[in-house]
Parts: sequence; structure tokens; C-alpha cells
Amino acid sequence: MSYPEKFQGIAVADHKDWKNPIKIDYEPKKFYDHDVDVEIDACGVCGSDIHCAAGHWGQKKLPLVVGHEIIGRVVRVGPKCHTGVKKGDRVGVGAQVYACLDCERCKSDYENYCPDFVTTYSQPYKDGYVSQGGYATHVRVHEHFVIPIPENIPTHLAAPLLCGGITVFSPLLNNGCGPNKKVGIVGIGGIGHMGLIFAKAMGAEVYAISRSSRKKKDALELGADHFIATKEDPEWYKKFSSTLDLVVVCASSLTDVNFDELVKVMRIPGRILSISVPDNSERLTLKPMELPGVLIGNSCLGSRKELLELLKLVSEKNLKIWVETLPISVKSVHEAFDRMDKGDVRYRFTFIDYDKEFKR
Repeated sequence: MSYPEKFQGIAVADHKDWKNPIKIDYEPKKFYDHDVDVEIDACGVCGSDIHCAAGHWGQKKLPLVVGHEIIGRVVRVGPKCHTGVKKGDRVGVGAQVYACLDCERCKSDYENYCPDFVTTYSQPYKDGYVSQGGYATHVRVHEHFVIPIPENIPTHLAAPLLCGGITVFSPLLNNGCGPNKKVGIVGIGGIGHMGLIFAKAMGAEVYAISRSSRKKKDALELGADHFIATKEDPEWYKKFSSTLDLVVVCASSLTDVNFDELVKVMRIPGRILSISVPDNSERLTLKPMELPGVLIGNSCLGSRKELLELLKLVSEKNLKIWVETLPISVKSVHEAFDRMDKGDVRYRFTFIDYDKEFKR
């Protein structure tokens, strides 16, 4: 049989007991001509992993291996691959593993909005196979979504860029972040802390916006020029009226974001982009009459082209996100899930030591 015959991973077996995963063997999807097999060396832990594992986004087919911030080495290349990827290359795989690559969106480098989008885990392909993620020995993926990683970016720091990083970079890139722009980042967590670093590196004047001043020291160290604690200063939106050109909302919950106040700090024409994908039960509320001149929208992941631009920025400016590493294991996945559920991480986890756990 073709290599590898089976993959091994650490999987969620029960949404009600999601913090206690199990180790499983499972069949990979069929290998097609444009597919690439990646032997995994590291994988970041994303908030999406928690939502999916805990069933916040509905029931998934279980057992399920999550993880979509993957770094590894290419071990097999399909006969019709043309992107230049070859065996031995260090590459990354993010939160998307398939798109049609033929529709208008794909041809315009917006394949992350393709109607045939398949996520790295939990979503069925057209042949019915349910995708499995990066807490595993290998991942099999279409070559378009296999991204070369610059040599000077350490593996444990590269991993979180593949989902969290590109998710906040895309709205910054596509909405004018740069010199002479004032950019706000709402929510200074796993993704928000990267937003501060990237916005500053792109040349913007950066405003960190959080509920309390607990993360003020970190935010300023990460590159923020200003810090706003909204719950500690009821008049904050008056003080910063008509100030910001762009805001990216990185908060895990939109219920806690007061959009009626937020629109007041925007210049005209200002843009507020949310990258949050919260629990299905959440609803965004705001007063429609407060919106004139301000655009509010959503941004989803990023394209291959954008991801390559992000990696170039990180490489050339030697940017360092804040990452804590854990050796991949059932115990470590439990620890990461439990700590993320409590908000006990500054500001990303990356699983490493795959060789030791999977004994290869």
C-alpha cells in the first residue's frame, strides 16, 4: 500500500468530555494527483480547536483530530503538482485544505471565500471523507494549501501564523493598514497580540483596545502606541471620537463588544472588521442609525497569496509572536484545552516533539 497506510492522531471522542482526548489510528483520505503528504513536526492551538472540540459550532463527526496551524516536512508529492513543492521541504498548512480554484473568487486570490471551501478538520470533502487536522502524524492536502516557510522563522513561531496570524493580517492588508493610518485592535489575546505586532510592523499608529488594563504592559511591549480600557473609562469613546481609520475585532465573544460605542471612534469612511467566530448562540447588536459612514464586516482566514506576504513580513522584519510550547501528547492536549478555556495562555500554544510521541 502507498505510504503512509494509516495516520495516527490525538482526537476528541466526545463533545461532553472534550478536554480528555484519546489516541487513534485512522485512514487518510484518498491521495489525488495534486495532493501532498506532510509529516507533522508542530501544530499551533487555535481558539477554533476549542470551539469545535467542545461542540460550540454544533455536533461534529467523532472521533475528530483538530489542529490547523501545521508545520512539517513534505514526504510525498502528487504526480501533477506544479507549485514547486518537493520532498523534504519545510512547509505549513493552515485552516483550509481545498477549494475549487476555478471560480471567480479563487481566480481573484480569494479562495478562502470559495463556495467549495473545505476546512482542515471536521468538514466533508465531496467524496464524503471528513477532514482531520494537525494533532497527528501526517496531513494530506491539496498542493495549493501547502505553504513554504522561510528558513529564519522558527517552527514553533511559524505554526500560529498559519491560522491566527493570517486571520488578523488579511483584514489589515486589505483595508489600508500602513503609514499615516490609525488602527485599533480589539481583544488582546491569541490573535489580537499578533494584530498589534503586524499593524505596528506595517507602519500604522496602533491602538490596543481591551476591557481592562490588565494587559496594558504586554500591549505596549507588543507594539501598541496607545491603550484603551473600555470598562474602566465609560467616556473612552468620547475621548477618541473620530480617531481610527480601521478596527479589527479579535475578541472571542462579540456579545461583549459595544458596537454602538465603537462606531463613534471611527473616522469617515472608517471600517470595522471582525475576525471572531463565536458560539452559534451569539448575536451582534447595534443601533442602525449610528452607522452612517462606517462599514462593519467580517473577514475569514486569508489566501495563499496573503499568507506568503505575511511570512515575508515576519521573515524580513524578524517579528516574534509570543508562544508557549508543549510536547504533543494526550496529557498536553488536555492541558492546553483546559488552560485555553480558562484564558491562561500568553498568547499562543504550539505542540512540538512529534517524533517522541509518535515514535517515528
